[in-house]
Amino acid sequence: MQRMHFLPAVSLVATATPQAWCFVFVEGQLLLPDGEGSTLGPQPWSLFEPLQPARHYLGQLDGIDCWAFTLNEPPPGFKRTPLRAAMMQVGEPLMGVAGRAAQVLEWDRAHRFCGVCGTPTELNAGERARKCPACGHSAYPRLSPAMMVLVWRDGQVLLARSPHYVPGVYSALAGFVEAGESLEQCVHREVAEEVGVRVKNLRYYGSQNWPFPHSLMVAYTAEWVSGEIVKQEDEIEDAQWYALDALPKIPPRFSISGHLIRDTVVSLGGPEPGPGVSVVR
Repeated sequence: MQRMHFLPAVSLVATATPQAWCFVFVEGQLLLPDGEGSTLGPQPWSLFEPLQPARHYLGQLDGIDCWAFTLNEPPPGFKRTPLRAAMMQVGEPLMGVAGRAAQVLEWDRAHRFCGVCGTPTELNAGERARKCPACGHSAYPRLSPAMMVLVWRDGQVLLARSPHYVPGVYSALAGFVEAGESLEQCVHREVAEEVGVRVKNLRYYGSQNWPFPHSLMVAYTAEWVSGEIVKQEDEIEDAQWYALDALPKIPPRFSISGHLIRDTVVSLGGPEPGPGVSVVR
């Protein structure tokens, strides 16, 4: 399959393409074509333009314009789908553009009024920002950095689950970075808080934008140093050491946690884990 190329942009630099990738949301859910086997694809611009929705330009995917819309209700022929489930269906790079669309629309919704003086804001031409005409304060799309870490020791990895996870699914530890904290400091703090152990030899694995609602997940591996598992009662439902060849259900490769766990298990000499479970929330 040929790789599609996405070129991000804030505004049109030429005439709009007659068809467009339209990422349309109703009450936070992405619209997909109705009907069995239907997939997201470029649509005639005329299908949505008369509806006069709130819209934002995202860029071009293989030379075709991409737009983010919000509507009050689905037009005929479309159905609402939770974003996480929709992203799992469409794959890359549509998954990334859909996530971008969701975050841009959430930013636009949340910053209609100035957070400093309360004046209605205006879109700022040339950049992704809403600016207050009264006090000049600008609001840009927000990103919340968070770390994820897979702790390992000889022949085992530490996996945990939170109460809100799909039943039976375990994953790596994760948490948001606090003010004044580096990513590495966050790893050490969160591991100690959530499961009561100490780690060393942090290694960067990768990152993933996670639009629920606007996280940037930065993943690491870390070697266990000392301590027995003592779970944080209000955050962790269960946490265990698992042998590399006896893992519980884990997230699919749709999420960075699925990649992190599988790739680390293989690098430690374990077998390739199965496809896991489709985590849809």
